Amino acid sequence: MKQAVGVIGLGIMGAAMSMNLVRAGFSVHGFDIAPAQRKALEKEGGSAATSASEVARNAEVLITSLPSSEALHAVAQEIDGKCIVVETSTLPIDDKLEARDTLAKKGATLLDCPLSGTGAQARNKDLSVYASGDEAAYRKVVPVLEGFARSHYFLGEFGNGSKMKFVANLLVAIHNVSAAEAFVLGMKAGLTPEMIFKVAGDGAGTSRMFQVRGPQMVEGRYDEATMKVEVWQKDMKIIGEFATKLGVPTPLFNASAAVYTAAMAQGFAKQDTAAVCAVLEAMANASRPGKSSRRST
Repeated sequence: MKQAVGVIGLGIMGAAMSMNLVRAGFSVHGFDIAPAQRKALEKEGGSAATSASEVARNAEVLITSLPSSEALHAVAQEIDGKCIVVETSTLPIDDKLEARDTLAKKGATLLDCPLSGTGAQARNKDLSVYASGDEAAYRKVVPVLEGFARSHYFLGEFGNGSKMKFVANLLVAIHNVSAAEAFVLGMKAGLTPEMIFKVAGDGAGTSRMFQVRGPQMVEGRYDEATMKVEVWQKDMKIIGEFATKLGVPTPLFNASAAVYTAAMAQGFAKQDTAAVCAVLEAMANASRPGKSSRRST
């Protein structure tokens, strides 16, 4: 009999995890407030529920992939029963602790399990899971994690997973802007983006973000978002507040934040974060022969 897994939140990441879990042989029950996302799950072979509580009634392991702390608290109030909740969202640790305590009173266990990887990586089962919390519960959900992730790490006490995610996302924020900066410098100097991606990507200066987001920067198209700028802004705020609380200077992170803010102001909110390349192109008055950076209409 197939193990039942519930997924609450079927956005870019939740949908990708659901798809891979179905393909791995799990019986997936999912819920999202958007009807289109529920229909998409059914097309992939999963079962769509009408509420988070319905998902919880059908599975002992739940995965939450949510856009805000408010959404997490609402879901925590809905869930009843002795289930394990794999909480994958990027949210403040205090909010995850509150949700953990809410669920513990009802016999459920919440694990702090943020993800490292873009939406495109999620579709390709190329995610890393940073798990923390109750180790016995973590051991029980390892087969589920392996159904949608390339790797998983147990990092100890609750909250350590989120701390590691903040560190990882700080690097992502900087390297994404660095990749865009390199493309714009090269293009303004007369090099083609294709040449930059191929040659610089084969050298010492490459990065995972250069490889992952570079193809979008080459094309100048950012409408197929694997991480929307408006969602990324939420993550940036969380990381900035975390660093400030610890008294850690983050000059490169702060510099990159200004570029993402400019992307929001220029209408790229719904686009992929690779759109920072278009922002820097405009600032540099750089042009592409026969092309321009485009957003969806």
